[in-house]
Amino acid sequence: MGNIFCVRKKDEKESGGSRSKRMLGNGRSQRKMQAEEELIHRQALSMAIHQQLSQRFEGGGGGGSMSRRIGPGSTSSRRQRALSDSFPNIKQLPEFLESLKTKKIVLIHGEGFGAWCWYKTIALLEESGLLATALDLTGSGIELTDTNRITSLADYSKPLTDFLNNLPEDDKVILVGHSSGGACVSYALEHFPKKISKAVFLCATMVSDGQRPFDVFAEELGSAELFMKESKFLIYGNGKDNPPTGFMFAKQQSKGLYFNQSPAKDVALAMVSMRPIPLGPIMEKLSLTPEKYGTGRRFFIQTLDDNALSPDVQEKLVRENPPEGVFKIKGSDHCPFFSKPQSLHKILLEIAQIP
Repeated sequence: MGNIFCVRKKDEKESGGSRSKRMLGNGRSQRKMQAEEELIHRQALSMAIHQQLSQRFEGGGGGGSMSRRIGPGSTSSRRQRALSDSFPNIKQLPEFLESLKTKKIVLIHGEGFGAWCWYKTIALLEESGLLATALDLTGSGIELTDTNRITSLADYSKPLTDFLNNLPEDDKVILVGHSSGGACVSYALEHFPKKISKAVFLCATMVSDGQRPFDVFAEELGSAELFMKESKFLIYGNGKDNPPTGFMFAKQQSKGLYFNQSPAKDVALAMVSMRPIPLGPIMEKLSLTPEKYGTGRRFFIQTLDDNALSPDVQEKLVRENPPEGVFKIKGSDHCPFFSKPQSLHKILLEIAQIP
């Protein structure tokens, strides 16, 4: 989706008309501008929705301030430096692509989202010469499985595990997981460690062995036990007499949690595209071993204006389960692929370059 610009005609010279005529003219001009802006937003939303049906997206926009710290071992041993927003254009560095061992990036959405949410990221990565693929997890996006029937992380992650299973033996990918999609990345690291060059957790549930993805959100949503008993967002797909099968936030809650910095047209796209979230996968405790999961190269991207997964919670995840590198995006809500796509793009390029 290209940028759309609204060009105003130059103000005509006043010809001695009355003040009331000038005010009337100004009012008409303002109404015309508002109508044009409304048309632009509608066109953008229509184009985005149309593009999601084919699971191939284009887009761009949005910069941001970033920082990173890279290094082995504990977070205290990492060195930190600022990343400039004037990151070199990949087209100016043809040797960059030649030096990369892994050019394939697989994008995994978070709870309620689908492959559609990555449309800006896909376009930016492809413009940089990388091969980007966004997958719909089971019951997400345009994958038609009834979310009430998804009871395990294995079920939920099947499109990802099928994708990795079908990769050539010597092929590897950089795997990026957003929000609860981080649990799918961890699951994949445990079952396909040789297929994943690097794993990137984007404000995600980078859980430890024996931990549930839901536990990461406990600060915002309360304990799992309390949520299962009292939440007004629960879905009882098998009837009220049986345990809940999923949940879905109301629009106002979603906007406040996920999209407090995102553009209006992206929020509108999300509101018509998000689907119920299966409970089984996020309530399942992961079994992660040092021999498989522990050998993976993990990186974490923190979002510093995040209402769904607070910066403090993200810092705790990094502290308790230290990755190889940590990056931060200032001014980003829980959906940097909407609010700060350029910053996210630059960080993914940086991670791809790390030897």
